[in-house]
Amino acid sequence: MIPQTHGRKVEGRSRPLSRIVVTARPGAPTRGWLIAGPLRLPVALGRTGLKTDKREGDGGTPRGRYRPVRLWWRADRGPIPRSGLPARRITPDLAWCEDPADRRYNRPFRRVRRADGTVEPGDMLWRDDRLYDVVIEIDHNRRPRIAGRGSAVFIHVAREGFAPTAGCIALAPRDLRRLLEKIGPRTRIVVG
Repeated sequence: MIPQTHGRKVEGRSRPLSRIVVTARPGAPTRGWLIAGPLRLPVALGRTGLKTDKREGDGGTPRGRYRPVRLWWRADRGPIPRSGLPARRITPDLAWCEDPADRRYNRPFRRVRRADGTVEPGDMLWRDDRLYDVVIEIDHNRRPRIAGRGSAVFIHVAREGFAPTAGCIALAPRDLRRLLEKIGPRTRIVVG
């Protein structure tokens, strides 16, 4: 478990939206729109589009209703974004457990070097490609956590050209920061 010592909340300017909606574009299942109040923002979706029955590694973005849990950000890449969400810094050893057999499945953990010199596997949050410079953790497969039902489903920075994700929702960096100013822990995220 990750200690709570780095958590803090940075208030946005206005009352958080109660609901945002994410939909796929007709004829383009890996692309979509995120509607947040007056904002209509382009997004990249999972490489297999929206999935009702999400499974680990299927490349689908899970349909459903979610809430944002917290903001993760890299302090070395910029100031903390304005948001009503609790925030945590991403450190070089931080990863997300994607192994359904591990008790830490779908949770953050600090990777350690094993006696044989190898490092524990996991989805590294400290990345060179900038995709996780700012990440919104959502409560997909959180309570209860069910092994194999999907892990590390985030809202994060999109690749160049809005290339498909492994199952997340991805936005342009500027749009992600604009979205963060409009959401809080009670915002409902409707995907589908």
